[in-house]
Amino acid sequence: MIRRKKYIDKIKPFIDKPVIKAITGIRRCGKSTLLKQIANEIELLGVNSGQIININKELFEFDFIQTYTDLHNYISKKASHKNKKYYLFIDEIQEIDEWEKAISSFFAEKKYDIYISGSNAHLLSSDLATLITGRYIEFKIYTFTFSEFKEIYEENPKINKNIDVFSEFVKYGGFPGIHSFNWSEEILRQYLESIYNTVVLKDVVMRNQIKDVSMLNYILDFIAQNCGNITTAKSIHDFFKSQNRNVSTDTVLNYLQYAINAMLIQQIRRYDLYGKKVLETFEKYYLGDTGLGFALHGSSPEMISGQLENIVLLELLSRGYKVNIGKNKNKEIDFIASIGADKIYIQICKTLIGEKVNEREYGAFEGLNDHYPKYVLSLDEFGFNTDKNGVKWMNIKDFLMSSVF
Repeated sequence: MIRRKKYIDKIKPFIDKPVIKAITGIRRCGKSTLLKQIANEIELLGVNSGQIININKELFEFDFIQTYTDLHNYISKKASHKNKKYYLFIDEIQEIDEWEKAISSFFAEKKYDIYISGSNAHLLSSDLATLITGRYIEFKIYTFTFSEFKEIYEENPKINKNIDVFSEFVKYGGFPGIHSFNWSEEILRQYLESIYNTVVLKDVVMRNQIKDVSMLNYILDFIAQNCGNITTAKSIHDFFKSQNRNVSTDTVLNYLQYAINAMLIQQIRRYDLYGKKVLETFEKYYLGDTGLGFALHGSSPEMISGQLENIVLLELLSRGYKVNIGKNKNKEIDFIASIGADKIYIQICKTLIGEKVNEREYGAFEGLNDHYPKYVLSLDEFGFNTDKNGVKWMNIKDFLMSSVF
């Protein structure tokens, strides 16, 4: 089991502090394991295990907790000592109807340290969530990054050590559960398909009462094939119209938003570097994990450019960066990533071999005279100027493993 240190380190300062810790992420990204690791940290502080109450709504034993009153009654019985502090861990809390009412009550009692998790980006923005507004901090977590994947991959004796680790990561993605299986393409694809189907069914179709499930799948399939391409609801509408499939632009917009809420896809908006504003059109969409693309299409070499962008995006998000596409006059920069006052610019491609490719990738930064780091990343192993007009080249694997950003 990988200790997810970067997330634990972010949460630890808030242990025993009067704030609800809300952990969000796509299903199967490791939220349950992270909650267990936080509970272990609390026990190391000297807290008795009897003061830690765990509820995982994916387990049948907790199926009886359907409403906020069920939740309140169960925890109140468990936390029977008035003078003891209790630590609540509630996994997939969105499965409990009106859960916010119970959590607000527990918070007001001041005898609980509360940790909740959910598989919906809007977990904390419903009308009822206003009951805990100002009382929580959200921690977004993601599937394994390359460094985490590499660590567990190389420790697993079932896996052929001669296989290129990065190519496997590109192919199968970072869902932690894949490392529990025999390293077989057929088995791993079945598992990834099951994750995709579960997220679509539970967190998109059922949650939003979608009637046209086939159209939803067509739209998600389109996104998977067009990762890294500028995409609009209208362009999706026009594509399906050309295929004699009827769907309104509004329906496309709604379905995309539902998938974003389920963290099945990520929407990245463009930022005009000269107008200094986020643009409302021509955004890009990426998958919540590259393994979802394999579930939908298998191994598809023509999708490698989008997959590489997808991997870098999730790495940046997992490190806490806010990410936009950069509009540099008539040029485009793949990512502008910022934390506070710090910023980096990134261009990504499969290879820089070829004069036109080289000029295009480095040329994206033309006219940017600020002193923020600028990178061109590719799969090339060597042979490129590592510093050209202030722009640094790095091998993408080295970049993902590095601490330069």
